[in-house]
Amino acid sequence: MILLFSPFIFQTIAMGVDELYFHRKRGLPLWEKIGHPLDTLTVLIAYAFLSLSEPTLFNLKIYIFLCAFSCLFVTKDEFVHTKYCEAKENWLHAVLFILHPLTFLSAGFIWFYQLSPLFLMIQPFVILFVLSYQILYWSFFGKNK
Repeated sequence: MILLFSPFIFQTIAMGVDELYFHRKRGLPLWEKIGHPLDTLTVLIAYAFLSLSEPTLFNLKIYIFLCAFSCLFVTKDEFVHTKYCEAKENWLHAVLFILHPLTFLSAGFIWFYQLSPLFLMIQPFVILFVLSYQILYWSFFGKNK
């Protein structure tokens, strides 16, 4: 069971380092201040769908579509990240691109086999907190690039 939750733990650590170290160190240009919350919104939609849906094969197909869309969407900025990010941050992004679908896969197993409904009910609120932080911090406190 711990294996299903480990991608979430590793993703939280990696995102924390990216956000609290790299982003604050270099600041964010406007396109990232807009793009990161949009990335998070795609995750929120997928997890909200899980928390509101019954585990059926049809709903599983919808969830897979939402996950695939999110996994592709979060890569949109990588073409310009190479100009703004140092190699360590780009490496961390690669790690996050590996963890992103693994968290979705784990959440899908937890949902489909009803292993921890409480975890899935809490997850959208965690993501909503991250989304709120991204919008508020980078709108009022974060340094511009």
